[in-house]
Amino acid sequence: MPATTTAAPARRSRKRIAIVAIVLLVAALALRWVSQPSQVSGILLSQVGKPLGLELSASGASEYRLRGTPMLVVRDLVVRQPGAAAPLLRAERVYLALPWRTIRAAGAVLDVERVELDAPQLDIAALQRWLATRPPSTEPLRMPSLSDGLRIVRGRVVGVGWSIEQISLSSPELHPQRRLRARIGGRVLSDGVQVPFDLAATLQRPALARGLGLSGGVSVQAKDWALPMRIRLSALLHSGDDGLGLDRLRLGAHARYRAGDTDLPFVFGLAGPLRYRDAALSLAPLGAALRGKDAIPQLDASGRFAFGDGMRLHLDGVLAQWPEAWPALPPPLGQSKSPLPFVLDYDGPADFSGDSALRLQRDQTRFDGRFRLPAVLAWVDASAQGSLLPPLSGRLSTPRIEVSGATLEGVEIEIEQDDDATTTPAAAPPTAAPSQPAPKPAATRPLE
Repeated sequence: MPATTTAAPARRSRKRIAIVAIVLLVAALALRWVSQPSQVSGILLSQVGKPLGLELSASGASEYRLRGTPMLVVRDLVVRQPGAAAPLLRAERVYLALPWRTIRAAGAVLDVERVELDAPQLDIAALQRWLATRPPSTEPLRMPSLSDGLRIVRGRVVGVGWSIEQISLSSPELHPQRRLRARIGGRVLSDGVQVPFDLAATLQRPALARGLGLSGGVSVQAKDWALPMRIRLSALLHSGDDGLGLDRLRLGAHARYRAGDTDLPFVFGLAGPLRYRDAALSLAPLGAALRGKDAIPQLDASGRFAFGDGMRLHLDGVLAQWPEAWPALPPPLGQSKSPLPFVLDYDGPADFSGDSALRLQRDQTRFDGRFRLPAVLAWVDASAQGSLLPPLSGRLSTPRIEVSGATLEGVEIEIEQDDDATTTPAAAPPTAAPSQPAPKPAATRPLE
């Protein structure tokens, strides 16, 4: 009996040792597995992506920290819809720091310390395809707070026919119910035109997505000219069935047109609803005002603007007066103080190098024609030494005009632009006898 009694505790002891060894082995394996950041980041990315209907993966080296404020770094992040060929988002590096209370709340609290993105690239077309699959929600938008702010460097947004390069964005903090202040810079590229910008941004109460303000420097740069300006913009953010955009937009700018030796200062303003939908940007209906000196006309107009595979502009407005720096009009046109109603239509490249259609009128005198803006601006700059007629083609009709002391009535002139950008009158059938009936104006094709 004593031998049997002694053997039982020994067997129980060996079982305890085996259980402890197994627990230690499992703990060691678990510790080794958890110590590999790629395993942790993989689980976290999977948990984030599933409710959004997205696949998140990171092929680069990952890092994490649990002491103090937990931190996670993932590299070579790729975000895409399941089965999609093009990623929605790429990023070289993503840094996320969030306190323990946010982790314990399991989504009930969205307090984050800091977010950093290095070289993120967003595909607008892929983003819109993903948004179209999301179910409608009546819940208010939940936004995180960032106690130590946000930083983006070397960002890129890609659209159809355009892109924004070298995006930088920084903000010291973000709170859904407090004013957001940020600095944003970058360069828009499209159709031979680039637009670098460096702006201060303010957003009133980000949770409501309203009250946007922008101010700073913007420059429109084409091959042969540049338009640097200082702008101020105010608007309300918009998101709806008609696309993303800005409501009640108001833009004012102090600008200069520079081309060669030409340097013309002016101010202008724009107003209207801005929309982006189906790879096209539009501002319609719009209001526009232009003020300047010398060769810059004073005008007010309404119309519409669209930019997608090209640029389309329609303006219907009034020139307050004929600019003094432009070649003088012959009497009686030059003596008239009447404003000059006009209609302008453009459909072409973003640098305005294509043809523009113009209808201009003063009293009973009317011109219908076409021109190219760079050639006209060059003519305005050299008007004192250059040709009396601007580089355009079209038809001028007027009931009376005085030339070299002679009074001509029933005047109708065809102007044609030849290959070397000069303009010549192609037909001039006026009559000098006042008693003769004026000829009927020839039929003209109305502008679209």
